[in-house]
Amino acid sequence: MESPAGQGHSSTRRCISLALAALAIVAAACSPKTDSVAATPVATPSAIPVATPAGTGPTAAATLTSASGSGPALRPGLRALTGFDKCRQFFPGDLPRVPEARLTLSRDLCYDAFAVLHSGQSKTPVFVVERLTRATLDDAADEVRGNRFFADARLPSRERANLEDYKGSGLDRGHMAPAADMPTAQANDQSFSLANMVPQARINNQRTWAGIEKATRHYIRRAQGPVFVFTGPVYAGAPARTIGPGQVWVPTHLYKLVYDAGTGKSWAHWVENTDEARAGKPITYRELVERTGIEFLPGISAAQ
Repeated sequence: MESPAGQGHSSTRRCISLALAALAIVAAACSPKTDSVAATPVATPSAIPVATPAGTGPTAAATLTSASGSGPALRPGLRALTGFDKCRQFFPGDLPRVPEARLTLSRDLCYDAFAVLHSGQSKTPVFVVERLTRATLDDAADEVRGNRFFADARLPSRERANLEDYKGSGLDRGHMAPAADMPTAQANDQSFSLANMVPQARINNQRTWAGIEKATRHYIRRAQGPVFVFTGPVYAGAPARTIGPGQVWVPTHLYKLVYDAGTGKSWAHWVENTDEARAGKPITYRELVERTGIEFLPGISAAQ
Protein backbone atom coordinates (compact mmCIF):
# COMPACT_ATOMS: atom_id res chain seq x y z
CA MET A 1 0.00 0.00 0.00
CA GLU A 2 1.24 3.54 -0.81
CA SER A 3 0.60 5.93 2.09
CA PRO A 4 2.19 8.88 3.93
CA ALA A 5 5.41 8.30 5.83
CA GLY A 6 5.16 7.59 9.56
CA GLN A 7 7.13 8.72 12.61
CA GLY A 8 9.98 6.84 14.35
CA HIS A 9 13.69 6.44 13.74
CA SER A 10 16.14 9.24 13.29
CA SER A 11 17.08 10.63 9.90
CA THR A 12 20.62 9.36 10.44
CA ARG A 13 19.43 5.77 10.66
CA ARG A 14 17.32 6.25 7.57
CA CYS A 15 20.29 7.54 5.56
CA ILE A 16 22.42 4.60 6.72
CA SER A 17 19.71 2.10 5.85
CA LEU A 18 19.21 3.63 2.42
CA ALA A 19 22.93 3.38 1.74
CA LEU A 20 22.97 -0.26 2.83
CA ALA A 21 19.97 -1.05 0.67
CA ALA A 22 21.57 0.59 -2.35
CA LEU A 23 24.81 -1.32 -1.80
CA ALA A 24 22.88 -4.58 -1.52
CA ILE A 25 21.07 -3.94 -4.80
CA VAL A 26 24.26 -2.96 -6.62
CA ALA A 27 26.12 -5.97 -5.25
CA ALA A 28 23.35 -8.28 -6.44
CA ALA A 29 23.41 -6.66 -9.86
CA CYS A 30 27.14 -7.33 -10.22
CA SER A 31 26.82 -10.97 -9.32
CA PRO A 32 25.81 -14.13 -11.52
CA LYS A 33 0.74 11.20 -7.53
CA THR A 34 -2.01 12.37 -9.40
CA ASP A 35 -3.10 13.51 -12.84
CA SER A 36 -4.84 10.79 -14.84
CA VAL A 37 -3.90 9.86 -18.38
CA ALA A 38 -5.41 7.30 -20.70
CA ALA A 39 -3.92 3.80 -20.46
CA THR A 40 -2.35 2.41 -23.60
CA PRO A 41 -3.69 -0.92 -24.89
CA VAL A 42 -1.29 -3.74 -25.71
CA ALA A 43 -2.47 -6.85 -27.50
CA THR A 44 -2.67 -9.92 -25.29
CA PRO A 45 -4.84 -13.04 -25.37
CA SER A 46 -8.04 -12.91 -23.35
CA ALA A 47 -7.50 -16.10 -21.37
CA ILE A 48 -5.92 -16.32 -17.93
CA PRO A 49 -3.00 -16.92 -17.76
CA VAL A 50 -1.82 -14.49 -20.43
CA ALA A 51 -0.26 -16.33 -23.36
CA THR A 52 3.07 -15.18 -24.79
CA PRO A 53 5.23 -16.21 -27.73
CA ALA A 54 7.35 -19.28 -27.02
CA GLY A 55 11.10 -18.96 -26.87
CA THR A 56 11.30 -15.18 -26.59
CA GLY A 57 13.65 -13.30 -24.33
CA PRO A 58 16.64 -14.47 -22.29
CA THR A 59 16.68 -17.59 -20.19
CA ALA A 60 14.93 -16.83 -16.93
CA ALA A 61 17.07 -16.47 -13.86
CA ALA A 62 14.45 -18.65 -12.20
CA THR A 63 15.42 -21.79 -14.11
CA LEU A 64 12.56 -23.99 -15.28
CA THR A 65 12.40 -27.76 -14.92
CA SER A 66 9.86 -30.45 -15.65
CA ALA A 67 10.14 -31.68 -12.04
CA SER A 68 9.97 -35.25 -13.25
CA GLY A 69 10.33 -37.92 -10.62
CA SER A 70 9.52 -35.79 -7.58
CA GLY A 71 6.32 -34.48 -6.08
CA PRO A 72 2.85 -34.64 -7.63
CA ALA A 73 2.56 -34.78 -11.42
CA LEU A 74 2.68 -31.47 -13.25
CA ARG A 75 -0.52 -30.22 -14.81
CA PRO A 76 -0.29 -29.63 -18.57
CA GLY A 77 1.25 -26.28 -19.42
CA LEU A 78 2.88 -25.79 -16.00
CA ARG A 79 6.60 -25.56 -15.28
CA ALA A 80 8.21 -26.06 -11.89
CA LEU A 81 10.50 -23.23 -10.86
CA THR A 82 14.02 -23.58 -9.55
CA GLY A 83 16.25 -20.76 -8.43
CA PHE A 84 15.61 -18.48 -5.45
CA ASP A 85 18.76 -20.05 -4.01
CA LYS A 86 19.32 -17.23 -1.52
CA CYS A 87 15.74 -16.94 -0.29
CA ARG A 88 14.16 -20.40 -0.23
CA GLN A 89 13.15 -19.74 3.38
CA PHE A 90 10.23 -17.65 2.14
CA PHE A 91 8.57 -20.71 0.56
CA PRO A 92 6.74 -23.32 2.65
CA GLY A 93 7.92 -26.25 0.53
CA ASP A 94 8.58 -26.92 -3.14
CA LEU A 95 8.72 -23.90 -5.40
CA PRO A 96 5.49 -22.97 -7.19
CA ARG A 97 4.48 -24.32 -10.59
CA VAL A 98 3.63 -21.58 -13.03
CA PRO A 99 2.01 -21.57 -16.49
CA GLU A 100 4.70 -21.44 -19.15
CA ALA A 101 2.94 -18.45 -20.70
CA ARG A 102 3.66 -16.39 -17.57
CA LEU A 103 7.37 -17.15 -17.61
CA THR A 104 8.49 -15.12 -20.61
CA LEU A 105 11.35 -12.90 -19.42
CA SER A 106 10.85 -14.08 -15.83
CA ARG A 107 13.55 -13.61 -13.21
CA ASP A 108 13.82 -14.46 -9.52
CA LEU A 109 14.71 -11.66 -7.10
CA CYS A 110 15.65 -12.13 -3.44
CA TYR A 111 15.27 -9.36 -0.88
CA ASP A 112 15.85 -9.37 2.87
CA ALA A 113 12.23 -10.11 3.80
CA PHE A 114 10.49 -11.31 0.62
CA ALA A 115 11.06 -12.89 -2.78
CA VAL A 116 9.72 -11.88 -6.19
CA LEU A 117 9.15 -13.79 -9.41
CA HIS A 118 9.29 -10.86 -11.80
CA SER A 119 7.93 -10.66 -15.34
CA GLY A 120 9.90 -8.59 -17.81
CA GLN A 121 6.89 -8.71 -20.11
CA SER A 122 4.37 -7.06 -17.78
CA LYS A 123 7.16 -5.30 -15.79
CA THR A 124 5.41 -6.33 -12.60
CA PRO A 125 5.65 -9.35 -10.29
CA VAL A 126 4.13 -12.69 -11.22
CA PHE A 127 3.97 -13.20 -7.47
CA VAL A 128 5.66 -12.00 -4.29
CA VAL A 129 6.06 -14.29 -1.27
CA GLU A 130 6.71 -13.59 2.41
CA ARG A 131 7.27 -15.71 5.52
CA LEU A 132 5.73 -13.86 8.45
CA THR A 133 5.50 -14.49 12.18
CA ARG A 134 4.38 -12.58 15.24
CA ALA A 135 8.04 -11.80 15.95
CA THR A 136 8.73 -10.35 12.49
CA LEU A 137 5.64 -8.17 12.72
CA ASP A 138 6.68 -6.99 16.19
CA ASP A 139 10.01 -5.96 14.67
CA ALA A 140 8.19 -4.20 11.83
CA ALA A 141 5.93 -2.19 14.12
CA ASP A 142 8.46 0.55 14.90
CA GLU A 143 10.03 0.86 11.45
CA VAL A 144 9.68 4.16 9.62
CA ARG A 145 8.23 3.93 6.13
CA GLY A 146 10.91 4.73 3.56
CA ASN A 147 8.80 6.08 0.69
CA ARG A 148 11.74 6.17 -1.74
CA PHE A 149 10.60 4.21 -4.77
CA PHE A 150 13.29 2.96 -7.15
CA ALA A 151 13.80 0.81 -10.24
CA ASP A 152 15.70 -2.39 -9.41
CA ALA A 153 19.08 -2.27 -11.16
CA ARG A 154 19.30 -6.06 -11.20
CA LEU A 155 16.69 -6.11 -13.97
CA PRO A 156 17.57 -5.17 -17.55
CA SER A 157 16.25 -1.71 -18.38
CA ARG A 158 13.88 -3.08 -21.01
CA GLU A 159 12.30 -5.46 -18.45
CA ARG A 160 11.64 -3.13 -15.54
CA ALA A 161 9.24 -0.40 -14.58
CA ASN A 162 10.61 3.08 -13.97
CA LEU A 163 9.37 6.01 -11.93
CA GLU A 164 8.38 7.83 -15.15
CA ASP A 165 5.94 5.05 -15.99
CA TYR A 166 3.77 5.85 -12.98
CA LYS A 167 4.02 9.64 -13.23
CA GLY A 168 0.70 11.18 -14.23
CA SER A 169 -1.03 7.79 -14.48
CA GLY A 170 -3.53 8.45 -11.70
CA LEU A 171 -2.61 5.04 -10.26
CA ASP A 172 -0.70 4.17 -7.10
CA ARG A 173 2.51 2.21 -6.97
CA GLY A 174 0.84 -0.59 -5.04
CA HIS A 175 3.03 -2.79 -2.85
CA MET A 176 2.63 -6.54 -3.15
CA ALA A 177 4.80 -7.21 -0.09
CA PRO A 178 3.64 -4.34 2.20
CA ALA A 179 6.12 -1.95 3.74
CA ALA A 180 4.32 -2.47 7.06
CA ASP A 181 5.45 -6.12 7.07
CA MET A 182 9.16 -5.27 6.90
CA PRO A 183 11.13 -6.09 10.09
CA THR A 184 14.16 -3.84 9.49
CA ALA A 185 14.90 -0.44 8.02
CA GLN A 186 16.79 -1.99 5.12
CA ALA A 187 13.97 -4.43 4.34
CA ASN A 188 11.50 -1.54 4.47
CA ASP A 189 13.59 0.41 1.99
CA GLN A 190 13.85 -2.62 -0.30
CA SER A 191 10.07 -2.98 -0.35
CA PHE A 192 9.90 0.22 -2.42
CA SER A 193 11.53 -1.50 -5.39
CA LEU A 194 9.23 -1.11 -8.39
CA ALA A 195 9.74 -4.86 -8.91
CA ASN A 196 7.46 -5.21 -5.85
CA MET A 197 4.77 -2.91 -7.31
CA VAL A 198 1.78 -2.98 -9.62
CA PRO A 199 -0.27 -0.05 -10.96
CA GLN A 200 -3.18 -0.03 -8.53
CA ALA A 201 -6.37 1.99 -8.33
CA ARG A 202 -5.77 4.64 -5.68
CA ILE A 203 -8.80 4.17 -3.42
CA ASN A 204 -8.50 0.41 -3.78
CA ASN A 205 -4.88 0.56 -2.63
CA GLN A 206 -5.38 2.93 0.27
CA ARG A 207 -8.65 1.50 1.61
CA THR A 208 -9.78 -1.92 0.36
CA TRP A 209 -6.33 -3.45 -0.10
CA ALA A 210 -4.94 -1.79 3.02
CA GLY A 211 -7.77 -3.40 4.98
CA ILE A 212 -6.86 -6.84 3.61
CA GLU A 213 -3.21 -6.31 4.55
CA LYS A 214 -4.20 -5.22 8.05
CA ALA A 215 -6.51 -8.22 8.52
CA THR A 216 -3.71 -10.54 7.38
CA ARG A 217 -1.30 -9.09 9.93
CA HIS A 218 -3.97 -9.41 12.62
CA TYR A 219 -4.27 -13.12 11.89
CA ILE A 220 -0.50 -13.65 11.83
CA ARG A 221 -0.12 -12.05 15.26
CA ARG A 222 -2.40 -14.75 16.67
CA ALA A 223 -0.84 -17.65 14.75
CA GLN A 224 1.38 -20.12 16.57
CA GLY A 225 3.95 -20.45 13.81
CA PRO A 226 5.00 -19.07 10.42
CA VAL A 227 2.43 -17.90 7.91
CA PHE A 228 3.31 -17.75 4.22
CA VAL A 229 1.71 -15.06 2.08
CA PHE A 230 1.70 -14.98 -1.73
CA THR A 231 0.50 -11.77 -3.40
CA GLY A 232 0.24 -10.87 -7.05
CA PRO A 233 -1.63 -9.47 -10.06
CA VAL A 234 -3.89 -11.05 -12.67
CA TYR A 235 -4.45 -9.74 -16.20
CA ALA A 236 -7.79 -10.76 -17.64
CA GLY A 237 -9.11 -9.82 -21.04
CA ALA A 238 -7.47 -8.20 -24.03
CA PRO A 239 -5.95 -5.86 -24.80
CA ALA A 240 -4.09 -5.28 -21.54
CA ARG A 241 -4.02 -1.73 -20.22
CA THR A 242 -0.61 -0.16 -19.79
CA ILE A 243 0.86 3.00 -18.34
CA GLY A 244 3.93 5.05 -19.10
CA PRO A 245 6.56 4.95 -21.83
CA GLY A 246 7.62 1.51 -20.60
CA GLN A 247 4.08 0.14 -21.04
CA VAL A 248 3.75 -1.35 -17.56
CA TRP A 249 0.72 -3.62 -17.45
CA VAL A 250 -2.23 -2.67 -15.26
CA PRO A 251 -3.79 -5.72 -13.54
CA THR A 252 -7.51 -6.35 -13.64
CA HIS A 253 -7.44 -8.22 -10.31
CA LEU A 254 -5.21 -8.74 -7.28
CA TYR A 255 -4.92 -11.75 -4.99
CA LYS A 256 -3.40 -12.53 -1.60
CA LEU A 257 -3.01 -16.16 -0.55
CA VAL A 258 -2.52 -16.87 3.16
CA TYR A 259 -1.17 -20.28 4.26
CA ASP A 260 -0.77 -21.11 7.95
CA ALA A 261 1.87 -23.85 8.07
CA GLY A 262 1.03 -24.73 11.66
CA THR A 263 -2.67 -25.46 11.11
CA GLY A 264 -2.69 -26.21 7.37
CA LYS A 265 -5.36 -23.55 6.86
CA SER A 266 -5.33 -21.54 3.66
CA TRP A 267 -7.54 -18.94 2.01
CA ALA A 268 -7.20 -16.22 -0.58
CA HIS A 269 -8.47 -12.70 -1.09
CA TRP A 270 -9.49 -11.82 -4.65
CA VAL A 271 -10.19 -8.18 -5.50
CA GLU A 272 -10.88 -6.33 -8.72
CA ASN A 273 -8.39 -3.52 -9.32
CA THR A 274 -10.92 -0.69 -9.27
CA ASP A 275 -11.76 2.07 -6.82
CA GLU A 276 -15.26 0.64 -6.44
CA ALA A 277 -14.10 -2.84 -5.42
CA ARG A 278 -14.68 -4.03 -1.87
CA ALA A 279 -13.27 -7.02 -0.04
CA GLY A 280 -15.61 -10.00 -0.24
CA LYS A 281 -15.66 -13.49 1.18
CA PRO A 282 -12.27 -15.20 0.76
CA ILE A 283 -11.98 -17.94 -1.84
CA THR A 284 -10.36 -21.35 -1.39
CA TYR A 285 -6.83 -22.24 -2.38
CA ARG A 286 -8.14 -24.45 -5.18
CA GLU A 287 -10.30 -21.63 -6.51
CA LEU A 288 -7.23 -19.38 -6.61
CA VAL A 289 -5.25 -22.04 -8.48
CA GLU A 290 -8.03 -22.31 -11.06
CA ARG A 291 -8.23 -18.53 -11.52
CA THR A 292 -4.49 -17.87 -11.75
CA GLY A 293 -3.20 -21.16 -13.16
CA ILE A 294 -0.41 -21.12 -10.53
CA GLU A 295 0.13 -23.95 -8.06
CA PHE A 296 1.58 -21.97 -5.19
CA LEU A 297 1.82 -24.89 -2.72
CA PRO A 298 2.72 -28.02 -4.72
CA GLY A 299 2.94 -31.18 -2.64
CA ILE A 300 1.33 -29.65 0.46
CA SER A 301 -1.73 -31.83 0.96
CA ALA A 302 -3.16 -29.62 3.70
CA ALA A 303 -3.60 -26.85 1.17
CA GLN A 304 -5.39 -29.01 -1.33
